[in-house]
Amino acid sequence: MSRVYFLILLLLSMLTGCASGPSLKNESVSVPPKKGGGYYLDDGPGDRPPENMDAIPDAIPKVEPFNVRANQPYIALDNKYTPMTSFYPYKEKGIASWYGKRYHGKKTSVGEFYDMYSMTGAHTTLPIPCYVRVTNTENGKSVIVRINDRGPFKKDRVIDLSFAAAYKLRLSDKGSGPVEVELIDPRQFSALKKTSDAITEKIKEKEVVSVQTKSIDILEPSDAIFIQAGAFKNEKNADLLLKQLTDMKLENSPPSKKQFSEDLFHVVIGPFNSKDEATRISDLIKSKIKISIFILSKE
Repeated sequence: MSRVYFLILLLLSMLTGCASGPSLKNESVSVPPKKGGGYYLDDGPGDRPPENMDAIPDAIPKVEPFNVRANQPYIALDNKYTPMTSFYPYKEKGIASWYGKRYHGKKTSVGEFYDMYSMTGAHTTLPIPCYVRVTNTENGKSVIVRINDRGPFKKDRVIDLSFAAAYKLRLSDKGSGPVEVELIDPRQFSALKKTSDAITEKIKEKEVVSVQTKSIDILEPSDAIFIQAGAFKNEKNADLLLKQLTDMKLENSPPSKKQFSEDLFHVVIGPFNSKDEATRISDLIKSKIKISIFILSKE
């Protein structure tokens, strides 16, 4: 009996020792406060950004072969995505975000190294690589970026931008903002650039003649700006659009022209003296007829 009693006392003392040990607290992990600009975790603009990022040139659209691996259907966060494999009119409004130093130097979906100070972006389904015009719908600023990565995968986001692109759109401080994304067909862009260059050269030639014959100083147009209202394989369609534009009698607008380049008939308006002028006419045209217009600036 005494032996049993001794065992009971021993067991009780062991239980008491366990109960008096250090208690475990279910403490929540502290999360660093969100930095200004909506930076995610340790992301941000970097310690030594270039001095004048507004001077960073936009991406210049050019014809590039699609990356086979980056354009395969894929699954991300339990959602299936099927990328585009050809060019057709695409325009979408939504929220743009940006990514910075957290991903700087890391590989993108095409195997290129991400540079936060270049004009690039990420999209879930647009073909890679491709070029898009992104416009901040709050302030009207727009840039051209090259899509070379996949994302963003948040439901309300339409595009992720490099820090440089976000800065030029004035989105870097807020972290995100409303934009319009429009796919650029590089074949049309290249042809339009050649057309605008040719028109500008003709203007310069006329001005040189004018200066020589009249002996007066005429300012040479710099940074000529044009609107492309359409590009067609069928010339009749170009003529039809040209007639529509002429019938509009656009006030204070340069004349509309038809130009043939790169196997396409282009309907262009210009040159304009400023981007604001071109934007005003572009918005006026789009309010009357549903066409995809983009502005080509030689900035």
